[in-house]
Amino acid sequence: MPRQSKPAAAPLYFGLEQDELRALSAHAAVQNFPKNTVIINEGDRTDSIFVIASGRVKVYLRGEDGKEVILNVHGPGEYFGELVLDEGPRSASVATLETSRFFIISKADFQRFLSAHPDFAMKLINRLIHRVRALTENVGNLALLDVYGRVARLLLELAVEQDGKLVVTEKLTQKDIADRVGASREMVSRIFKDLVAGGYITLERKQITINKDLPPHW
Repeated sequence: MPRQSKPAAAPLYFGLEQDELRALSAHAAVQNFPKNTVIINEGDRTDSIFVIASGRVKVYLRGEDGKEVILNVHGPGEYFGELVLDEGPRSASVATLETSRFFIISKADFQRFLSAHPDFAMKLINRLIHRVRALTENVGNLALLDVYGRVARLLLELAVEQDGKLVVTEKLTQKDIADRVGASREMVSRIFKDLVAGGYITLERKQITINKDLPPHW
């Protein structure tokens, strides 16, 4: 893997603005879920869109052997379930990472909202385009990068600059990282051990700090 700077962030913010959130949630049901609750199962047929008022969720796929691959993590102001517009089954599962609160909107109300808010409809289209590009890139990473390359890329994607260093502010376990890159926790643990020993990263209270350019290969 060649040395590289932090990848560019998504060009658009796809979450809801406050006025959009108020309009969309006006007729929504509100529901709270505890940590580690499955909200949507892959293959389900439902007619709801979920807006996250508080908390975080993971979007993931699970194989027949029980192994998970995390596709994305969403937080407050973001939404999921919009693919229900095509009336097909859910394409992935969604579960809470912490206690979470949702506005649950029916498909019919969501369609009316899109008709009344064309600017948001365009934002939704751009969000879906971005998701297709991200999924294409993920498939390419799985096919072309080794486990180390995928781990290094994930760290760079998640890191933000603080005091001249890149810091992954999200509290991630090595299992979390393994699930996101499609690898075993043991392999990720070995990679982290070597990166720490080489002074490339520092681990403190589950916070990862990238001290210098990550090596091109492991």
